[in-house]
Amino acid sequence: MAELVSDHVLKRLREWGVDRVFSYAGDGINGLLAAWERADDRPRFIQSRHEELAAFEATGYAKFSGRVGVCAATSGPGAIHLLNGLYDAKLDHVPVVAILGQTARSAMGGSYQQEVDLMSLYKDVASDYLQMVTVPEQLPNVLDRAIRIAASRRTVTAVIIPADVQDLEYSPPEHEFKMVPSSLGLPSPRSTPSPEGLAEAAEILNSGERVAMLVGQGARGAADAVVEMADRLGAGVAKALLGKDVLPDDLPFVTGSIGLLGTRPSYEMMRDCDTLLVVGSSFPYSQFLPEFDQARAVQIDIDPTMVGMRYPFECNLVGDSAQTLRMLLPLVERKTDRSWREKVEDGVARWRRVLERRAHVDADPVNPERVFHELSPLLPDDVMVTADSGSAANWYARHLVFREGMRGTLSGTLATMCPGVPYATGAKFAHPDRPVVALVGDGAMQMSGINELITIGHYWREWEDPRVVVAVLNNRDLNQVTWELRAMGGAPQFLPSQRIPDFPYAGFAESIGLRGIKVDDPSDVRDAWQRALSADRPCVVEFVTDPAVPPIPPHATLDQMESVAKALAKGDPEAWSVVKRGVVSKAQEFLPGDGRGGR
Repeated sequence: MAELVSDHVLKRLREWGVDRVFSYAGDGINGLLAAWERADDRPRFIQSRHEELAAFEATGYAKFSGRVGVCAATSGPGAIHLLNGLYDAKLDHVPVVAILGQTARSAMGGSYQQEVDLMSLYKDVASDYLQMVTVPEQLPNVLDRAIRIAASRRTVTAVIIPADVQDLEYSPPEHEFKMVPSSLGLPSPRSTPSPEGLAEAAEILNSGERVAMLVGQGARGAADAVVEMADRLGAGVAKALLGKDVLPDDLPFVTGSIGLLGTRPSYEMMRDCDTLLVVGSSFPYSQFLPEFDQARAVQIDIDPTMVGMRYPFECNLVGDSAQTLRMLLPLVERKTDRSWREKVEDGVARWRRVLERRAHVDADPVNPERVFHELSPLLPDDVMVTADSGSAANWYARHLVFREGMRGTLSGTLATMCPGVPYATGAKFAHPDRPVVALVGDGAMQMSGINELITIGHYWREWEDPRVVVAVLNNRDLNQVTWELRAMGGAPQFLPSQRIPDFPYAGFAESIGLRGIKVDDPSDVRDAWQRALSADRPCVVEFVTDPAVPPIPPHATLDQMESVAKALAKGDPEAWSVVKRGVVSKAQEFLPGDGRGGR
């Protein structure tokens, strides 16, 4: 049988080492589906419940494997559904290739069923590379470039293949005019900063007395160099949310996350430092960085388009984080005065005590901070953790103490709902021998997480380690938005938009053959985690949590507190509970023994 375009697409993916494609069937990719059958399901077709979930799965796979994620969808609605997950990948700088069906060439422009102008629709999300294949000779060049650009630029690319083209006999580009041949292989260029740039950066860092470091996901793989640099500078190290797993949290000088979801020691370090070194991060919120006239600053990033942003950096070094730090280290003097480092470490220790107390504040029925605090020491050494957007992200950022070897991620820049559970699926296909914990709010579970449980239930038996623990915070409230209404809008909770129906999450898990545990007593939290982490199959742990426990930023402004007070005064239905929980939670920062005064 002759090789068709669809056959060659799958063959080329195999040659690139692609082993999984996350997708959902549709007649716009019927040619590809038939080719999959002829290819004995190589690369593996992973059937999602919805194309948006397929894109999230591909993104999670790419985040945890370090490889290119691939997803596919039919024309029209299928391609539209992919977009949210693809934007999540694009904004978090994750390499994902989308393969899209399209109506037959003969029908284009004829308002045909499911005809959508995909070139226009995808021109933003796949702005680095977007092409439609109209003749067989365009392959393999188009697919090769899509993969190469996605990997090298850490972005989203897309290839559109009309339905009739998929069924054409494949013929390679020839040695002729206007033919474009192609080849496999992804070079790994390494740009390095100039000696002059390194000397300038060293002068800035050597002149500082109170150095703060901020690392992001671009510093992954540079942990040893970051630790050595921090030691030499006597610096504390804060982490952008996507860089939570770059450095272990149990290092005494690591202050944890920064920003609205961040920690008090990160806030205090940025408030008081006189020098800033940012490594592999494009953290967007400049209000959480030092005042513009306060600190001299150096930035290191591999992407020249991302330097010089967010802060008035004096020196920008373009290069791989680990390699650049290694080149810079010999020029940096070890600071003999360690009082700044000691102050940072004292702040971290004090914050840990505050979190311990806050986790044990009484709530009705379960304090969500306790849920995360009890989980932290129980996390397996090789765990992969995903978190969804919402209040769960607050507790993920602050309470989980990552140790060396642990991985974790969430939707950092798009901050979209719903990736938590499909990320877990993608993570399991990347590393089937490692356990996964997904931390999700009930809003995200009702939006699409319940459907993703069906996918997990379909595939879990083939994973070497069957453990996938999905923790659901069941507070029957779209909690993060509720608090944003109060703190930023000065508006009370609007029940028709914020209150969501109850649902038996644990019971649903049991109904599809998974484990289900429901917890509505705080004394049962630790035991529930232990049972879930030792289960012989995926497990949903439904924690009935108190929506009135506030995700108070450790640096809440007076304006924010006044907004909350005004919102409550306007008749917020949870007013008394909010006041009671908020006062008690905030008080934990000022109790004796917190490091601010005598014990």
